[in-house]
Amino acid sequence: MFLVTGATGKVGGHAVSALLKEGARVRALTRDPGAARLPDGAEVVGGDLADPASLKAALDGVEAVLLVWPTLSGDHAAPETVAAIAGQVRHIVYLSARGVPDDRKTGQGFIMGSHARMEHLIEDSGAEWTFLRPTGFAANTLQWAEQIRETGTVHWAYGQAGRALIHERDIAAVGVRAMLDGGHAGAKHVLTGPRTLTQVEQVAAIGEAIGRPVRWVELTPEAVREGMIAGGLPPEMADAILTGHAAMAASPEPVTSTVEEITGAPATTYHQWARDHADAFR
Repeated sequence: MFLVTGATGKVGGHAVSALLKEGARVRALTRDPGAARLPDGAEVVGGDLADPASLKAALDGVEAVLLVWPTLSGDHAAPETVAAIAGQVRHIVYLSARGVPDDRKTGQGFIMGSHARMEHLIEDSGAEWTFLRPTGFAANTLQWAEQIRETGTVHWAYGQAGRALIHERDIAAVGVRAMLDGGHAGAKHVLTGPRTLTQVEQVAAIGEAIGRPVRWVELTPEAVREGMIAGGLPPEMADAILTGHAAMAASPEPVTSTVEEITGAPATTYHQWARDHADAFR
C-alpha cells in the first residue's frame, strides 16, 4: 500500500493517478474525503497532517508515503507527525524544494526554513527517505491568470529572472519512481524543467498557448513589494521573494537532467505546461 498526502493537490493528484496506472494499491489522504474528486481505485481516507492522532487509519499497512506537507501552517505538528509516519512506514518520499541547504548550521527563514526543518526531522526519524527538491512549480504562474484574462498583461518585477520551471506532473512522476523502485534511499533529487526561461518568455509562451499576445509590464521592486504587503504578505516574506528574483535575474536557475534520468522521459517544457493549462488564462 502506498500513501499520498495532499492527494487533491497539483502534485498529489498526479501521483495518485500515476501509481494507479502502475497497478499499485493507493491510499489518498485528504481532510475532506466527501469533497475529494479522485480516480476510481484510490482508497480515500480522512486525516489532517497537522493532527497526528488523525492519521492512524491512513498509515495502517503503508509501505511508502509521498509526503506533501502543509508548509508553515502545519509546522507546529511536524515533530509528532513525522514520528507517527516513521513509526509505521518504511520509506518517506518528501516534497521539499531546491535551495534547501545540506548544512544544518545554515539559517533559513519562512518556506525554505520549513523545508529544512522537515528534512532534518525525517533524516533523524529512522525511516528510509528520499527528498524531492524541485525548482519553482510552473503552476505558480497561474497567479497571473486573472491579469491575463482581464488585461492581456502581467505586471511584476524582474522580467529577466530566469527560471527552469517544472510541470507538477513531472514532480509526481519522480516521486512515484522513488516509491516503487529501489536505489533512491538517501537521495536528494534536484528537479527542474528542461529549459530556463525568463519571466518575459514565460508570459510569451502563455500568449502562444491561448492564441493572443500577452505582454509583460515591468514594475519596480518597490511597487511590487508595496502591493504584496498590502495583500497581506509579511514584509520579511515579500523581501525574500524579491531578493530571490533579483538573484535569478543576475544568475538564472540551472537545468538538471534528473527527471529524464529517473523516469526515462524528458521533463515537460513550460510551453507544453501552458498549453495544458490554457483554459485558466483565457
